[in-house]
Amino acid sequence: MTQLRTLHQSPTVLVPEQVLLPEGPQPGRAVLISGGRILAAGPLAEVTAHAESLLTPADAADPNSGAEPASAPTRIDLPGRLLMPGFIDAHHHLTQTFGKSLVFGEPSEIFQRVWVPMESNMDAEAIDVATRLAAWESLRGGFTTVADAGTRSSVDVSAISDVTSDVGLRCVLGVICNDLGGGVRTAEVAEVVAAAEMHLNRWDAESLIHPSLAVSIPEVASDEALATITQMARDAGVPFQTHLNEHIVAVERSLISSGERPLERLARLGALGPELLAAHATLLTPREIRLLRDSGGAIAYNPVASSWKGNAVAPALLMHELGMRIGLGTDGTRSDAFRLLDAAETAQRLTGGMDAVDSSSGGGWTWLEQGLRGGADAVGLSGQIGEIAPGARADLLVVDIDTPEFVPSWDLPWELVRLANRDQIESVIVDGRLRLDRGWPVDWDGRALLDRAKEVSRRVVANSPITRIDPNAAEHRARWMAEHGAASARGSHSVGRAGTADRATSAGDRS
Repeated sequence: MTQLRTLHQSPTVLVPEQVLLPEGPQPGRAVLISGGRILAAGPLAEVTAHAESLLTPADAADPNSGAEPASAPTRIDLPGRLLMPGFIDAHHHLTQTFGKSLVFGEPSEIFQRVWVPMESNMDAEAIDVATRLAAWESLRGGFTTVADAGTRSSVDVSAISDVTSDVGLRCVLGVICNDLGGGVRTAEVAEVVAAAEMHLNRWDAESLIHPSLAVSIPEVASDEALATITQMARDAGVPFQTHLNEHIVAVERSLISSGERPLERLARLGALGPELLAAHATLLTPREIRLLRDSGGAIAYNPVASSWKGNAVAPALLMHELGMRIGLGTDGTRSDAFRLLDAAETAQRLTGGMDAVDSSSGGGWTWLEQGLRGGADAVGLSGQIGEIAPGARADLLVVDIDTPEFVPSWDLPWELVRLANRDQIESVIVDGRLRLDRGWPVDWDGRALLDRAKEVSRRVVANSPITRIDPNAAEHRARWMAEHGAASARGSHSVGRAGTADRATSAGDRS
């Protein structure tokens, strides 16, 4: 959509075939954008009138005021297109993108064998390239906001903020506040607090950066640090991110060290509250679900991570019915929002819906809601992103719905969950500016980044003490063939010979 390249230069009325409003998709609607925000959304006539009201400055009646007449708002028609909010990835690791395909088939807690060794070995150049690559992938997948849980690299987090701002990805940026590691103290609480305070106070001038505090897992923070950091997040009104009750070994490690499960420990410390953004929360007792609900904390439901490396699936549909706050996260696995919606619904259907004969398992709209407004609420930006409404930031997707997947169309929300794909996203708009056109950046060289990423990632991985348990796919096949290949070859040969003989017999019969 080349006409959207000047979207940020003047007030613009977008007129698509349908607009995805909070109540659902609506035809005959328009959206007025100016200054990075949505000024109006509603019936075309009303939005057009609102746009025309912007033509005359308040002091235009005074010929000596020097005011320049405002330019007429631009109108851009988008036939066959859906205008919808950008998705929110409520749990990401932007600096881990070099290793995302190294962990296929790996058992849980890969952070100890892959992520920590790799991130610890990444210099400023590697962080820059990895973050830019991950940010681009997120935008390509329809995510206009990501919550980054913090990097383990020694590089300052400004290396992440600079890149995401440049690429145009909104980022809820976490800084890790651990004070323990391997059962020993790695930092004084006063040091952690000072770093957290600096992080909270340094992003006021960055429109796309929203600070957050993080502890990797509760076990790597002392009681004092956990209580202090969560209170700081609470007072500042920002999310406190942590991986919570994700893996069996993490729960058992916490039980051994403190006699409590990770979530129980947070509850004892008063560290459960609306500031909490708990990633995964897959291994929860009924009591823990109640504690989370009563505290007002939010969950980042990561269904793809559960299917790739998890021990369980979060009871997200139950949480939703209990009124809990839920966003959807990728955990850095696959930055494709539409496939994430599908995975979110599928995981609930397979782990609970089928047993209860619940064919709906959320009715489609539930997962769309959690990927949009639910995600915005979970990352602390409710009302600002994830919806098309006056006053919200103009973080938007233009989706082609004039495709075989959507013709005929009977239930667009369900179709977005089960049928939509990333290739239908024609334009990605963040803060009122076009960032991607058909998946490619409009103001920087994507091809050059891919070449650079190949080179830098090879250097980083080759120099990092990464330990993999499972072989890559080719080696896995070779091992399988070594065990089964001879028998399989004999079987295939026999079938082939039998098939040939049968065909010969048939030919002879016909003759």
